[in-house]
Amino acid sequence: MKILFLCTGNSCRSQMAEGWARHLKKGEIEAASAGIVRHGMNPYAVKVMQEAGVDMSAHVSKTLDDLPSLEFDAVVTLCGHASETCPFFPGPVRRVHHGFDDPPSLCAGMTDEEEILAVYRRVRDEILTFIEGLPKNLE
Repeated sequence: MKILFLCTGNSCRSQMAEGWARHLKKGEIEAASAGIVRHGMNPYAVKVMQEAGVDMSAHVSKTLDDLPSLEFDAVVTLCGHASETCPFFPGPVRRVHHGFDDPPSLCAGMTDEEEILAVYRRVRDEILTFIEGLPKNLE
C-alpha cells in the first residue's frame, strides 16, 4: 500500500509519520511525505525521532512537485490547512484526515528545551499510535 502523509510544511508531523511508517511497516506500506510548501526539516522532530530509534537525518522537506510519482492508495492529511488545501489526486485515492497538534506552534515563545522536547515527544508518540494502527486506521 502506498501512503502519502501531507502537511503544510513537511518539516515535522508528516516527516515523523513517514519515518514511523518506514520503520514499523516496511514491506507493508510504502510511505512518502510532502508539504503544501517546503519549510525545511525541523531539528526537534529529527531529535525526538532519533531518541525513539528512527533516523530521519537524511530526510529532506519536499513538496508534491518533488515526488517521483503521485500514485497513492491513500493520502493522509495531518493538519487542518493541508486537509483544506489538499490537491486533487487522480484515480481511486482514499483521502483521510487525522490531525495532530503542531509542535512548532505549541512551542512558540517557549525557551526551556526540555519543555519543548516534551511537546515534540507527545506528538511523536501520538503519531506512532496512529501508524501502528495502519492500514486499519484509514477506514
